[in-house]
Amino acid sequence: MFDKNIYIERRRALKEKFNSGLLLFLGNNESPANYAANTYTFRQDSNFLYYFGLDLPGLAAVIDVDSNVSVLYGTDLTVDDIVWMGPQPSISELAELSGIDRSEEYSNLNTVLDEAIKKGRKIHFLPQYRGEQFLELAGLLGLRPKRVNDYASKEFIKAVVEQRSVKAPEEIEEIEKAVDIAHRMHTAAMKMIKPGITEKKIAGMIEGIALSLGAGLSFRPIVSINGEILHNPFHENEIKQGDMLLVDAGAEADSHYASDITRVIPAGGKFTETQKSIYEIVLRAEMNAIENVKPGVTYKELHLLAAKTIAEGLAELGLMHGNVDEAVEAGAHALFFPHGLGHMMGLDVHDMEGLGEDYVGYDENVKRSDQFGLAYLRLAKELKPGYVFTAEPGIYFIPALIDKWKEENKFPEFINYDRVEEFRNFGGIRIEDNVLVTEDGYRVLGKPIPKTVEEVEALASK
Repeated sequence: MFDKNIYIERRRALKEKFNSGLLLFLGNNESPANYAANTYTFRQDSNFLYYFGLDLPGLAAVIDVDSNVSVLYGTDLTVDDIVWMGPQPSISELAELSGIDRSEEYSNLNTVLDEAIKKGRKIHFLPQYRGEQFLELAGLLGLRPKRVNDYASKEFIKAVVEQRSVKAPEEIEEIEKAVDIAHRMHTAAMKMIKPGITEKKIAGMIEGIALSLGAGLSFRPIVSINGEILHNPFHENEIKQGDMLLVDAGAEADSHYASDITRVIPAGGKFTETQKSIYEIVLRAEMNAIENVKPGVTYKELHLLAAKTIAEGLAELGLMHGNVDEAVEAGAHALFFPHGLGHMMGLDVHDMEGLGEDYVGYDENVKRSDQFGLAYLRLAKELKPGYVFTAEPGIYFIPALIDKWKEENKFPEFINYDRVEEFRNFGGIRIEDNVLVTEDGYRVLGKPIPKTVEEVEALASK
């Protein structure tokens, strides 16, 4: 965790946005995998981490805006617990580590909240995403579990999103640590690939690197020869000569700040000419988007720039035709690029997504489109210094989508379906990096990970 003064200042800045009431934070608990004593790896709630830094289960906290007091709630271990777990910090010691004013037994939290409700005081809480936390919050506040998030505080959500969106120098340093772990993961995959190896072996290898150098993976990785499947958890294919392996994987630093990188690797060490032609369009789209990052630009503008770059490249190959601007405005490019350019990053790989994507990526000036493809854009609003996000354009040939659009005769003025059929079994290519908005431009975070055709082939051919 950071110095306790960082957490004290974060909580002070948050509290200043409220006139009264209680700000309630629930930390996460252990979650059983297949029986109570065999749990999944513990992951603390990111909002709890951001404001308190305590990476342990069984905690909650309250900031009382009216009395300007912060309280940590938890339960000290018994001797029986210590036999199995060893000595652990007391709740009062944890409160001191985070600069929290005082600590109390967790059982007191119910009484505190009951009294606040009886007095008509506003209790602000954030949306929940774990089943056990819905039940916990429902019990604490007297709500129906299915209705808990209906009562989440929009004021609280907006205040947290505004604060967490702008990354401080110490946060950027942690994200770069996570990117540097991803560098080790991706370059190892490039060196390891060869015909005959399975996706699972490469997926297991990169997870081992993430665990040995940080807190593990930042999300379940995509390691697939079927790159046209956007979120593909299947790792059982054998890699053959001529295949391309899409590796979308990131790590968490020990602090839990995340990275998210995608590279595509030729199995035999060399891209075919057809693969190379599509790869270079995607790389050009990514670079065009990144090179236009600066404060004041909207992320939606960057997405549309990447889309136009892709449409132009596909027109050069005969896959699209007609006016590029009109094609992108109509959404014809989404046959090949059906997702958004990227998303915010930080303590969550899709940063703050649990608070609501529209709060994180949109505002009163930029509203979500309902157009296919553009509707999936997770971030669209104006960029500010300190924002960290991914840039990850791609080109995909998805047989089911091709068949649907072709049957509907969709956008024949922009799409050459006869030519598209020649690419039906091509797969997909995505290239992704993590970018910081600076005061006057941008910086790609972390040690550069090979991504030009020449750089990737040089490692893969070994």
